[in-house]
Amino acid sequence: PGAFSTARAVPHLPPEQYADILDRIRDGYRLPDVQHYAIDREIELYRSKPDFLDRTFKRGARYLYYIVNEIEKRNMPLELALLPVVESAFNPVAYSRSHAAGLWQFIPSTGKHYGLTQNWWIDERRDVLRATDAALTYLQYLHDYFNGDWYLAIAAYNGGEGTVSRAVKKNAAAGRPTDFFSLDLKAETRDYVPKLLAISRLVASPETYGLTFAPIPNQPYFGVVDAGK
Repeated sequence: PGAFSTARAVPHLPPEQYADILDRIRDGYRLPDVQHYAIDREIELYRSKPDFLDRTFKRGARYLYYIVNEIEKRNMPLELALLPVVESAFNPVAYSRSHAAGLWQFIPSTGKHYGLTQNWWIDERRDVLRATDAALTYLQYLHDYFNGDWYLAIAAYNGGEGTVSRAVKKNAAAGRPTDFFSLDLKAETRDYVPKLLAISRLVASPETYGLTFAPIPNQPYFGVVDAGK
């Protein structure tokens, strides 16, 4: 894949000075952008569903301020704030056929590994604060595991580090490139990174694609209350 740039004039400001959280996200993009047919395909799919995008970002308006703050604390790329679009369409009670739950779609075993309690009374995979912390911790681990390659880390968030590692080793043994776009992966994982890059590109420059995103206030939507017992 060749390099690709989505230029959008976003003045660089301290985080609290943005009026629109989407501008704050755009200014924190750090993933290397690429030109690839899979990204173009996903862009066209999302462009064909403006109502889906509108509903998704209206839901996301409740959670994005918190998620962006947590990502910035960890000095991670702000494209990751858009990962719940791909995972759950920002639905905190989303539940999949593979028993993944919540905004960040943790399967039971990975959720337990990252400290998310799941029992008769509670499923912390649906707790926006706890699940966000767990997801970012997992993504940081994967980023380190794959020697700083965010694309491999994001693919592994979907497909598992073992699956992606084996694909990398298989390509290396055959003398083939080991970047994400060269790997032989299941369709869902193969499409996962392009979906995130497509959403990131649409948010970066919606007018280029005939879309508009309503501004989302760069301020907390919720607070935390100690309810006691």
